[in-house]
Amino acid sequence: MAGVITSTSFAKALFPGVSSWYGNKYNEFEVECKDLFDVHASRRSYEEDVGTSGFGLAQEKPEGSAVAYDDATQAFISRYSHTVFALGFVITREMVEDDLYDVVGKRKSEALAFSMRQTKENVCANVYNRAFNPSFVGGDGVCLASAAHPNFAGGTQSNILAVAADLSEASLEQACIDIQKWTDDRGLRINYRPQTLHIPVDLEFEAERILKTPYRVGSANNDVNAINAMGKIPGGVKINHYFTDTNAWFLRTNAPDSMKLYERRGAEFTIDNDFDTENAKYKATERYVPGWTDYRGIFGTAGA
Repeated sequence: MAGVITSTSFAKALFPGVSSWYGNKYNEFEVECKDLFDVHASRRSYEEDVGTSGFGLAQEKPEGSAVAYDDATQAFISRYSHTVFALGFVITREMVEDDLYDVVGKRKSEALAFSMRQTKENVCANVYNRAFNPSFVGGDGVCLASAAHPNFAGGTQSNILAVAADLSEASLEQACIDIQKWTDDRGLRINYRPQTLHIPVDLEFEAERILKTPYRVGSANNDVNAINAMGKIPGGVKINHYFTDTNAWFLRTNAPDSMKLYERRGAEFTIDNDFDTENAKYKATERYVPGWTDYRGIFGTAGA
């Protein structure tokens, strides 16, 4: 059987004299994936979000003429299909019996839990890591961060900077301006605003300099730092240690149906014994799916 932990795998665990064992469990970061998404419980094999096309502007009605009637229709569909993530290990009965330190059973169970948590963080962060990749598209047929998101009623909109830029006071200001120019599917203005800034650990210090000072960054003048003074990013900075691009950054907005994490089943840890071999089998499984519905939930750039 592949992956069986035997007495030879942990020979030192059979003899006294070992002062400590390391490598099973490390200090962990706080849960970060839930900063990237709104979390929803699910009781179905998949979840679907269906968009609708609204109405356009009202038209002038000359005296005695008929009212102009508009129509609405179903728009883009986003489907969230759950995935099961699982991992396990097997220990021989002899290893369990002779392990003087419980290094294999208990400690490897802790390592398994660590792996499951890390898996979820990586799976969720990958929605952002792939935001600019045209191979990963949403219900509207384009990637999450794109200059060509189609309106179902016609035309396109963008949730990226016109010219990709590194994180700076100027690029953040432009992003805030662009977000406030968004419209709905029929071109009507909508009140979406930035809430939180999401960055890789590489941009932590730059973000601190930009957002925390009351004055302009890198200037000898006493000009006010408008982003700070106006409270343009009220939720502050969220660092994600699982972002892979050291220059990409994102603003999450107050869009109500956008970045979603559907959880079908939480992490479950089970132990069983194989009748024939008497091996102990440990496994962990979890079922969930992260994704996005309305691209207006984020504004991003891959950096210069």
